[in-house]
Amino acid sequence: MGNLRRVPLGIVGASDYGGVQLARLLMDHPEVELVYLGEDSSAGKQFAELYPHLAHAVNQQIEPVDPEMIAHHCEVVFLSLPNGLACQIAPQLLEKGCKVLDLSADYRFSDLATYTTWYGIHRNDSVTAAQSVYGLPELYRDRIAEAQLVACPGCYPTASLLALSPLLKQGLIVPETAIIDAKSGTSGSGRQPKVHLLLAEADSISAYSVVRHHHTPEIEQICSDLAGHEVTIQFTPHLIPMVRGILATVYATLRDPGLVREDLITIYRAFYRNSPWVKICEPGVYPQTKWARGSNLCYISIEVDPRTGRVIVISTIDNLIKGQAGQAIQCLNIMMGWDETLGLPKLGLYP
Repeated sequence: MGNLRRVPLGIVGASDYGGVQLARLLMDHPEVELVYLGEDSSAGKQFAELYPHLAHAVNQQIEPVDPEMIAHHCEVVFLSLPNGLACQIAPQLLEKGCKVLDLSADYRFSDLATYTTWYGIHRNDSVTAAQSVYGLPELYRDRIAEAQLVACPGCYPTASLLALSPLLKQGLIVPETAIIDAKSGTSGSGRQPKVHLLLAEADSISAYSVVRHHHTPEIEQICSDLAGHEVTIQFTPHLIPMVRGILATVYATLRDPGLVREDLITIYRAFYRNSPWVKICEPGVYPQTKWARGSNLCYISIEVDPRTGRVIVISTIDNLIKGQAGQAIQCLNIMMGWDETLGLPKLGLYP
């Protein structure tokens, strides 16, 4: 039986895809009550003006962003804001006793100099950043359970790190040989109008931000933590003509060329045995993005090429759910001591 009192929470940055996914999922969460939707640019509008398909479920007005008012009403706050804005409001919310889950990159880095180098934003909130926990539950579940501030991972890092983690943690690959070739749907760029996302422009496959994508240092930071030494990763993202989904194909050289596919499948299943959202595919079965669409699941397939001595791991997620809003709610569940699967979609939409 659930609590009689639901936990009041709010979303700052309610109008973008991350905000609307959060609102949709939280409306069905049995332990929470969505009491605040905030964003300065849309303040005064009804949420239903932005998303009419939710008019029957979300009868709320978007409010100005006022930390004092937010903290007065909310115990938990999701920050679904562009990079560089969460760090302006999170310290105030934490000081007032709120639990904060940030969906931007602002608190994903243990070293703020790395953040400044890659994002070009100078910060003075190093004390706040030092208390942040990286919100990938499959790796840092215990830390998340004790956290007040969780930095939810990016969508590309989520798919990539879930594919790589067992290999790095067990020392099965030469880390510097890892190459991530990842492909994402257009929703990963948010809701703001951009020419390259017009249907007439996006109806093709293209690489972008080659060697300089913002998610590179985030992936490298966690890979280095897993490997126990600094690791450099080759990461190339691609935009493909679909709305949602990410597929990451990871290549790396095995330390032991005698390992076969069945060995690695056994290792992966053991590694993720307590991770309800990670599903390891049967031998020879390779996941499609539509399998995960609309769910918080990550599907992983493992293959070994004895000719090259490489392992190939294929990982797919819904970039807006496991790669964003769903993962944030997964972290919330852990922070509050609830079942990790509470309020989250367990099956994808198919076809």
